[in-house]
This record gives sequence, C-alpha cells and structure tokens, in this order.
Amino acid sequence: MRRRFANRQQAGLALADRLLQLDLPRPVVVLALPRGGVPIGALVAKALNAPLDLLLVRKIGAPWQPELAVAALVDGDPPDIVDDLQIQAALGLGSDYVRAQAAHELQEIARRRRLYLRGRKPVPVDGATVVVVDDGIATGTTVRAALQALRRRHPARLVLAIPVAPQDTLDRLRAEVDDIVCLSTPSPFHAIGLHYDDFHQVDDDEVLAALDAGSASPSGLPA
Repeated sequence: MRRRFANRQQAGLALADRLLQLDLPRPVVVLALPRGGVPIGALVAKALNAPLDLLLVRKIGAPWQPELAVAALVDGDPPDIVDDLQIQAALGLGSDYVRAQAAHELQEIARRRRLYLRGRKPVPVDGATVVVVDDGIATGTTVRAALQALRRRHPARLVLAIPVAPQDTLDRLRAEVDDIVCLSTPSPFHAIGLHYDDFHQVDDDEVLAALDAGSASPSGLPA
C-alpha cells in the first residue's frame, strides 16, 4: 500500500477521516509527538472533538554512543522510564547511570512543556481511548517506548495513527497497541520525508499555532 502526501495538512485530514470511521469509544485523547506530529495531531483532535496534548519522549543513550538507546524517558504524571535491560546488561550499565541521565532529560522535557503548553497540565489518559499521532515512523524505537509507558497509565484503548511507516516496523509495534491506523506502507521505505512533497522542519512557532488550533474545540485543552 503506497500513498504520497502533499504535506502534513493533507496527511492529517486523511488520517482524521480514517479514524472517524472507527467510531472510537469516548472519551478520546489525542497525543502528538513533537514537532512534526503536532500539526497532524491538531487536525485529528479537531475532527474527533478531542483534547490535544503532547507526548514528549527523550532517548537515554549509551555514554560513548549517544544514538544507542539504553532507555527512554516519557513525559507524564509522573514521568516514566522505559528500560532496555538487555542492552544495559550488554554494556555493563547500571540503574544509577540511567537515573542520572533521566534527571537531565526530565529538565529538557519540562522546558519543552513550558515552551509549548505554557503551564497546562497533562491531559489524563486513565480509562480513555488514547490516539498517538506522528507524521511517520521509521524504526519505531522512540514510539515503542512511548507506547509502553502509556500502557502503564491504564488507557481503555491505545491507538497508533500515522500517515506512513514501513510494514515491518508496524508488525513490531502491533503488540504494544490495540489498533494501528496507517495510510501508507511503501516498500522500499528509506525515509519518512521521501513520502511527502513538502516535509519541511516544523519550528516552535508552527507547533504553538497547531496546539492553539487543536485546543480550539469545546473539549480541547483550555487556552
């Protein structure tokens, strides 16, 4: 299944239309991964008449190879650490290292929440249908950690919604969610941006504008 998108707006509208067909049980909460997922998440939240919040995730890398994730810190109340115990054991890393790095990354998560949400508290997900939105997934490492942390907060239903992703990544993520909605699974995949005509880097101003738009519905986050 292959589909090309003009931009994130077109992808968001198409994703919202597909999600509306599922008639998701209420209440519904939409969580978008910044920054590219936020413009899409805003359109989805508005279509579903649901509150929009951010899903902030920070990777904790190995000390000598920061790109190699040994754990992830996921924003929440309280924040959650998802450990990769197998990699930690292979590298001889203990919990002290992970917790120390998590404390640093928590500061960055708090900074982004202050910048983007301006003091608004996280939307509770306990008992809700939670729709996690991004503009695409490649390897799925960060998303997997976020989904595992979300599951611990007892949503009634967990839905992953993305415009484009490789099929093998979706297969690996399927055990983490109740439903996956993906509009395009091209092969070969290569990179997310190759499946959009316009895949510009979303800046902070665009995130803020999308959050304001997504929060304008009656059940959205208060301004």
